[in-house]
Amino acid sequence: MCELFIGADPMLWQSRTRSLRIDGVATSIRIETHFWETLEEIGARDGLSLAQLITKLWHEAMDADHDLGNFTSFLRVCCSRYHALIALGEISSDLSRPIAASPARAILAREAARRAMSGITPAPLTRPEKIN
Repeated sequence: MCELFIGADPMLWQSRTRSLRIDGVATSIRIETHFWETLEEIGARDGLSLAQLITKLWHEAMDADHDLGNFTSFLRVCCSRYHALIALGEISSDLSRPIAASPARAILAREAARRAMSGITPAPLTRPEKIN
């Protein structure tokens, strides 16, 4: 099993930093190559450049009152969810089909139902406990 992961191209987990502007403010984001490639794919499906996609995600997350203290973690989770949603058949694997055309509310409802049936619930947002 592990060979599938160990044998992958090491470039996939090498970190790369990219600079961009969000609302005219210069910023840089450092994440692994695999995530940059996934973000480029997500953006391309909806006709967005990488900078446009990241700016859109930033604005929509802010509008939803998300805590963006660790935006790079949010981007990694977006990428993981993208691949999981394709694997589940919730969004098309056809790269020519825009993600924006997917029924987001229905997908989120089915996802919540799967979590409820599995007994998996999101952990409460609390401070981590100190491990002795």
